[in-house]
Amino acid sequence: MKELDMNTRSLIAMADDLECRVMLDEPLDKHSTFRIGGSCTAMIDINSPDNLSALWEEANRLGIRTMALGNGSNVLFDDRGFDGIIFLIGSSMDKIYMKDENTIVAQAGCPLLKLCRFALEHSLSGLEFAYGIPGSVGGAVFMNAGAYKGEIKDVIKLGRAVDREGRQFEFSKEQMAFTYRGSRFVKSGELIVEGEFELNSGNYDDIQDKMVELMSLRREKQPLNLPSAGSAFKRPKDNFAGKLIEDSGLRGYSVGGAQVSEKHCGFIVNKGGATCADVLELVKQIQAKVKADSGVDLECEVRYIPYQG
Repeated sequence: MKELDMNTRSLIAMADDLECRVMLDEPLDKHSTFRIGGSCTAMIDINSPDNLSALWEEANRLGIRTMALGNGSNVLFDDRGFDGIIFLIGSSMDKIYMKDENTIVAQAGCPLLKLCRFALEHSLSGLEFAYGIPGSVGGAVFMNAGAYKGEIKDVIKLGRAVDREGRQFEFSKEQMAFTYRGSRFVKSGELIVEGEFELNSGNYDDIQDKMVELMSLRREKQPLNLPSAGSAFKRPKDNFAGKLIEDSGLRGYSVGGAQVSEKHCGFIVNKGGATCADVLELVKQIQAKVKADSGVDLECEVRYIPYQG
């Protein structure tokens, strides 16, 4: 285990005082749906928005490299791990409640599956597209998660986040500056605390039927039986990444333990023992082959998290 410097020890002591669980030298493959990655210096399980604010402010004051992590469904950790502290925004910060008859408030650690089921229980429509997306509210807002012609920007009303100085702010939908698989939070240094989702009153059975239909489509078309980070590439204009990859003859193509899914070419799967280096090399080769065959530049959708930097 890496020896901790004075600033890191100070932040960990603060987390202990705030009754946040601390895990030293935590393996990151346990916290990534890719099941890839070395260990981080330490992981702190955040237990409240106020404690997130306090710890984020202190980490920035001390100059400690830090990142927030939810379900780990759209990240690729380096084989060496993460040289810094990871704030785990998970089950210790997953509260959800009704603000009014059409508005749900969910903390950043709330799984999308839980949010969708909560909406169903209250016969609220609008989140059906998100049922089955393996992420949390924080990650979904961060990247404007979407599927089946729906996106988070379509249903979110307000977002709350904390800046590097520990101040909590509210952001309107417009202020969150959503783009295709992106938002202001990608570069702003602000950590998402919770989201308010404005939905429409609907029929319970109709909502449930739509959720079941979309989940069935996922199971039919996506390689849910193998570790992956979801769609590997952003959708290019007027085309589909999976089709371009298939047209380039790459279905089932492998580098080490990383493979273009035989079920859906838009996915890269860990068929066993894949490393970060395998995935990065496979992505590079896919991009080069598709560019040569079709002239299209594929942009990787999965966030690579380097060991340092």
